Amino acid sequence: MAVALITGASRGFGRALALDLAASGWDLVIDARGGEALQRTAEEIAARHPGAVVRAVAGDISQASHRDELVATAASIGGLDLLVNNASVLGPSPQPTLDEYPLDVLEDVYRVNVIAPLALIQRALPLLVASRGTIVDVTSDAAVEGYEGWGGYGSSKAALEQLNNVLAAEQPGLHVYRFDPGDMRTQMHQEAFPGEDISDRPEPETVVPAFRRLVANTPPSGRYRAADLSEMAS
Repeated sequence: MAVALITGASRGFGRALALDLAASGWDLVIDARGGEALQRTAEEIAARHPGAVVRAVAGDISQASHRDELVATAASIGGLDLLVNNASVLGPSPQPTLDEYPLDVLEDVYRVNVIAPLALIQRALPLLVASRGTIVDVTSDAAVEGYEGWGGYGSSKAALEQLNNVLAAEQPGLHVYRFDPGDMRTQMHQEAFPGEDISDRPEPETVVPAFRRLVANTPPSGRYRAADLSEMAS
C-alpha cells in the first residue's frame, strides 16, 4: 500500500487532500501544529473510510524532533511514496510592505516555509529514494508575481521553488514537483485579506483532482499550476 506524508493537514488544502487520498486507499501520516484540529481530521478519515491507516502526528514542522517523528511514523507503516510539503505560515496579517516588514517575523516565515520543508526532505530522502517516490512542494503565484504586500510570504515561496528546482536536477530518480493550487477559500487566504469577502474563491476540494492528476500522470519534474492541469484534462 502506498504511503503519503502530508504536512499542514488539519485544514484547507492539506485536509482535503488527506481525505481524498484515504478514499483511494493510501495510508497516511498527517501533520499540523494544532493537535485538536488534526485529530478531528484523522477521526473524519476513519469515519468515512474505516479501513484507512492514518497516523496523526501533531507538532511544529520547524522542529527537528517533530520531523524525525513524522519520518519514523511513515517508516513504521511501510515507507514513503509521496511527501507533500503543504504546511506554511503567512506572516503578519494584514501583510506589511517590505519597508516595514519585521525582520524577526520574516526569519520565522523562512524557517517554516523554506528551511523546514528542505529539512524534512533531507530526513525522508532515503525512504523516497527506496520507493522512487514523489515530492510535492505546494507553492503560490506570489512566488513569481510582484504583488504589493506579499514580499515576505512570496519570497519564501520563491526560495522554496528554487530549492525544489535544484533538487529535481540532483535527484533524477524522483518525481519532484512545485504545485501552485491557485487562490482557494482557506483560513490563510482570509488572513491575507482581513475583512474582505473571499467567498468567490474555490473550495480546496475542487483543486485536489488537479493534484491527483499530477501525481498519477508523473510528468517531468517541474512547476505545475492546478489551472493548467485542469485544462489539460478537459
